Amino acid sequence: MISTPSGARVYLMTAPCDMRKGVNALAGQVQSVLKTDPYSGALFLFRGKAGDQLKVLAWEGTGMCLFIKKLEQGRFVWPPIVEGRLQLTAGQLALLLEGIDWRRTVAPPETKRPEIAEQRTDSRR
Repeated sequence: MISTPSGARVYLMTAPCDMRKGVNALAGQVQSVLKTDPYSGALFLFRGKAGDQLKVLAWEGTGMCLFIKKLEQGRFVWPPIVEGRLQLTAGQLALLLEGIDWRRTVAPPETKRPEIAEQRTDSRR
């Protein structure tokens, strides 16, 4: 299983991809279609036409990694096919990889950073 930090950038290629493509062809697609640097450290997701196979392309500092997942039953939940990309959170990626409909989950509201209360010095001891 791919473990991604909460702040990871995850980009989903919305149009179907030829699943025969390897690392170099997918990196080229990231550059030409998404207009993004494939060596940026972000994760790039590609899905085949049938919808049961997914590829994740990632630069990990010393080399490019290509992860593949093929579902035995069902299909990956994907947004409508349009040109371009869609950015996901690490949590949405985890749901997607499990085959759960990540589009129907509701993210909690952004948490405000707590303020440190000032310490009072009490002179009445």
